[in-house]
Amino acid sequence: MAQSITRTNASPLIPEEYSREILKSVPANSAVLTNGRRLPDISRNQYRMPVMSGLPQAYFVNGDTGLKQTSKALWENVYINVEEIAVIIPIAEAVLDDADYDIWGEVTPRAQEAFGALIDKAALYSVNKPSSWPDGVAVQAAAAGHVVDLSTHEGAGGDYYSALLSPGGIWSFVEEDGYEVTGIAALPSQRARMRGLRDSQKQPIFKSIYKEGVQGATRYELDGTSIFFQRNIQAADANNNLMIAGQWDQLVWAMRQDMTFKILTEATIQDNAGNTIYNLAQQDMVALRLVMRLGWALPNPAALINEDKSTRFPFGVLVA
Repeated sequence: MAQSITRTNASPLIPEEYSREILKSVPANSAVLTNGRRLPDISRNQYRMPVMSGLPQAYFVNGDTGLKQTSKALWENVYINVEEIAVIIPIAEAVLDDADYDIWGEVTPRAQEAFGALIDKAALYSVNKPSSWPDGVAVQAAAAGHVVDLSTHEGAGGDYYSALLSPGGIWSFVEEDGYEVTGIAALPSQRARMRGLRDSQKQPIFKSIYKEGVQGATRYELDGTSIFFQRNIQAADANNNLMIAGQWDQLVWAMRQDMTFKILTEATIQDNAGNTIYNLAQQDMVALRLVMRLGWALPNPAALINEDKSTRFPFGVLVA
């Protein structure tokens, strides 16, 4: 029978600094978890949020004896459905025992990137999303008509600046619905285009704002709005969506189970067909198993500026 060492007994096998790194760094690799609003951790697989879907109206009273009119407010339920993300990373014991090779230093950043990329591709672009999760932000933005095709914009005599910041650009879609653009998720390929953007005084509006330590990432902003460059997302993964700009606190997510890890030493790893891929004990291997459970939603509550939910949306998207 396959066995595994308990998490408590296995913890010393992972150096403490990497243990902390595993548990805390996935949000730094995800545009959704970095920019969205985290709700308190939830204790079940589904979380219900009542969201106002209809606003009360007010009326003038006609004269001193006029009748005051009535109104109503409406609510609907929005659900956060929790899904599990996991990976098992087998490692040969001979490699792990080699003191000159920092195996945990190599493995943990790649695992964090993989979790972040998986979450972003599902929540932003609907790529391989669980059926219980809502459509990705870019898909919902397209349904609301909040998309600018850069090739059409440029071909019609416009430019990159107008596609973003002028009337008819993705900023205007967000603002016309009563929201503010508070953050941008962009593919790295857009950095070159942003460098040429200038204001009316010919001053660049794409700027670096600070650097996270000596070797950390440099943070940028566009016209005062922070940018998250999705370095672990390819253009094909994003379905040609070059940039998503919007009010990110409208996107909410909640953790059911923060990332946990376990070292497996006696397990047999199989594929979907039941074929044995690795027999850890027989092949002198160990495996690091990482598990996380979370969900997200975009409630899109009623607003006076645009009461039509089919066209009201807090994000705009730039496509190729």
